[in-house]
Amino acid sequence: MASLGNVALIAGRELKSYRRSPLGAIVVSGMLLMSGILFYIFGLSADRLLSAEVLRQFFYNASGPLMIACPLLSMRLVAEERQTGTLTLLNTSPVTDGQIVLGKFLSALCVISLATVLTAYMPALIFVNGKVSVGHILVGYLGLLLLGSAAMSIGLFASTLARSQVVAVVITALILGPMVTLWLLAKVTEPPLNSFLGALSLHHDNFKPFMDGVLKLDAVAYYLAVTTFFLLAATKVLEARRWR
Repeated sequence: MASLGNVALIAGRELKSYRRSPLGAIVVSGMLLMSGILFYIFGLSADRLLSAEVLRQFFYNASGPLMIACPLLSMRLVAEERQTGTLTLLNTSPVTDGQIVLGKFLSALCVISLATVLTAYMPALIFVNGKVSVGHILVGYLGLLLLGSAAMSIGLFASTLARSQVVAVVITALILGPMVTLWLLAKVTEPPLNSFLGALSLHHDNFKPFMDGVLKLDAVAYYLAVTTFFLLAATKVLEARRWR
């Protein structure tokens, strides 16, 4: 119970930091603006698209701004503590590195989840002139949240490695970029390597079922595995730095 209390305490502290800083509002606003513009251009303005195809386009276009927002929201999580010297104080408090990582991750996930939910008016617009399945919408949003969770865990891991927030963003991009574009390598390689690379891709092969409204458990397991791996890696980095 005490461990959960520590996680909640750190998460609450981080949420207050997001509220005090203009960064969170700027990133969320930018994400919503980009999603809205892309939805209008490729969804509402496109000719002869069925409602389900418009919805599919929405989830595809929303995933891009989401993956850009995650590194920007996560860059400060640990790197800023190191820059300001408060990480030392946090390390001397009665909390474990795992609790620090989990608390910070949950706070950032809360912000990105809120931003994702705020895009719900776009699928709702489809109901005005068309008909889509509620299940398709729910599965698509689950995919966006899982993708955001995985991208945020990578950003948090990068933040534990970096001494500045700018470096954290660069490290995140260096990890995220290849993981997103693995599907391109899969297209130019032979079996079974192409299937292996496609299965590891952060976006294309694993996100496509969610765009189509299909819930595939192996895709859910993939995103949860990526998230867990990078959260554990972030914890190990903090542990290693604590004993230097």
